[in-house]
Amino acid sequence: MKQEAFEQRYQALWDELSTQLDAMEKSRFKRRNLTLQHERLPHLYRQVCNHYALARGRRYSPTLVEQLHQLVLRGHQQLYTRRGAWLWRLLTFIAVDFPSSLRTHLSYFLVATLLFLVPAVLVGGFAMVDSDLIYSVISEGQVEDMEEMYRPDNDRPGRTLERSAESDFMMFGYYIMNNIGIGFRTFAMGILAGIGTVFTLIYNGVVLGGVAGHLTSVGYTETFWSFVSGHSSLELTAIVICGAAGLMLGHGVLAPGRYRRIDAIKQRAKQALPLVMGAGLMLFIAAFIEGFWSASAMPNVVKYAVGIALWVLMILYFIFAGRGADGTR
Repeated sequence: MKQEAFEQRYQALWDELSTQLDAMEKSRFKRRNLTLQHERLPHLYRQVCNHYALARGRRYSPTLVEQLHQLVLRGHQQLYTRRGAWLWRLLTFIAVDFPSSLRTHLSYFLVATLLFLVPAVLVGGFAMVDSDLIYSVISEGQVEDMEEMYRPDNDRPGRTLERSAESDFMMFGYYIMNNIGIGFRTFAMGILAGIGTVFTLIYNGVVLGGVAGHLTSVGYTETFWSFVSGHSSLELTAIVICGAAGLMLGHGVLAPGRYRRIDAIKQRAKQALPLVMGAGLMLFIAAFIEGFWSASAMPNVVKYAVGIALWVLMILYFIFAGRGADGTR
């Protein structure tokens, strides 16, 4: 396309973007009065970025290239550095970047799922049959604590006698520290050539499966399963996602390819970062549910229904969220 036709076709769009940017570059006081009229800004900005690349590639006049360049710079300034842009980036990350990143690295996620799920199912099954098996997994004191937390007459399931008086908010903070600590360790241990992540996934699977099987075998099903049903989808999936990120890190250590090993590790860590950030957000939400919902007096049937709904929504989210946003994923 010749430059003249190019300008005639897109000049109105450039003028619209320029007008919006002029309004947004006014004082902060005036900007507060600007509402939905700028909701097209991200779309216009992406279009102009594309036009700028085309103008450079087709070697249009320096004047036109510079005009589009200035629009791109101004648009970037308003979208990514202005007040409130963090919310836009957060929503974009949740809606597009995080689920797309998981689908891109699906093979690591599937391996991490097997490393976690297979030991959990096997040990859980054996623990239901052999009530003494749990003592080979965790200490006797830990078994007593678990049984105390989920005994049928416990008014606050999930809490030991020492923690029964603590507020929901305090437990929320405890769950955040505990859950995010597990997730981060699962990821960070990948630096040990992935072996640390593999061990952490298997270990957590063995412990969680053993505890679930043992509590089921002793008849604490109503208190235990109703408690974990609400937050299990987010918490367990997030741990596996951290494991996938750790395996990516370990792959960089073991198989740097044509890169220096340190550069391969940095590259893998950068690719894994969206997974770790997303998993951290999931663990935060899981801790909120665990602290304020799981131990509530809500009927068990409601808790189970919410738990099932969260599993379904999470699966649909990772399958469909962000598809087509960049035309490829």
